[in-house]
Amino acid sequence: MAKTKMAEHMTKGAGFIAALDQSGGSTPKALRLYGVEESAYSTDAEMFDMVHAMRARIMKSPAFNGEKVVGAILFEATMDRDVDGIPTAQYLWEKRGVVPFLKIDKGLEDEANGVQLLKPIPGLTELLARAAKAGIFGTKERSVINAANPKGIEAIVAQQFALGAEVTAAGLMPILEPEVTITIADKAEAEELLRDAILRHLDALPAGQKVMLKLSLPTKANHYKALVDHPAVMKVVALSGGYSRDEANRMLSQNAGMIASFSRALSEGLNAGQTDAEFDATLAKAIDAIHAASVAG
Repeated sequence: MAKTKMAEHMTKGAGFIAALDQSGGSTPKALRLYGVEESAYSTDAEMFDMVHAMRARIMKSPAFNGEKVVGAILFEATMDRDVDGIPTAQYLWEKRGVVPFLKIDKGLEDEANGVQLLKPIPGLTELLARAAKAGIFGTKERSVINAANPKGIEAIVAQQFALGAEVTAAGLMPILEPEVTITIADKAEAEELLRDAILRHLDALPAGQKVMLKLSLPTKANHYKALVDHPAVMKVVALSGGYSRDEANRMLSQNAGMIASFSRALSEGLNAGQTDAEFDATLAKAIDAIHAASVAG
């Protein structure tokens, strides 16, 4: 079965996960960094056409394959579109050897107790069923920690694991993403609380059930090693969170067992005006560097 092969590839593959899941709020910035100004489109439909073209160009590049890119996280509209006439998730797995994931979160609640919980996800059951039918392996759901507040961090971890249980019940692998904002003064303290809360919830999972974790690069190297080694964790992936690619790669290389799941850091330097040769060379350089940092530990 494809799902079994995908699970094996995620577990054993020596590579990283590409985050190609910019949504409505972050899409204009992603396009601007790609050299496409807001004056180039006048509707959301045109904007998403352009960002899909950018993502498809990345996916079709020779360097973007399962040897170094083991997975890719997609925005819902990307899952619903095609690449070269093939549904995106199917294209990724069958043509590139890359395991497809789907971003399912729909934004954040206002901050309370130093965290921003996930907003409710309307139509979640239908979305998960659609994702499974499309060949998606797993999901990603992001919430945010802005302070080392024990009550808030416990709430955010509990919500992530509750949603993860729904995803698991739908036959998909959840990537739980309680992101710690990298600029907060008490980041290290928040990471202590977060690690301990995650460990408590991992220990309470039913036997045989697994999750993946997507976490901000920690202040202290190997801070999340206990999570990497936990039997209920398929993989721990790191988000770049605003660090430059070089800084993110440097930090990642110091964390044994963690792999990258970078978005902006992956597409850094890519431009709509580049020739295919220039684009492919720039992307290959980024993939090589992120891959090297992911396997360094």
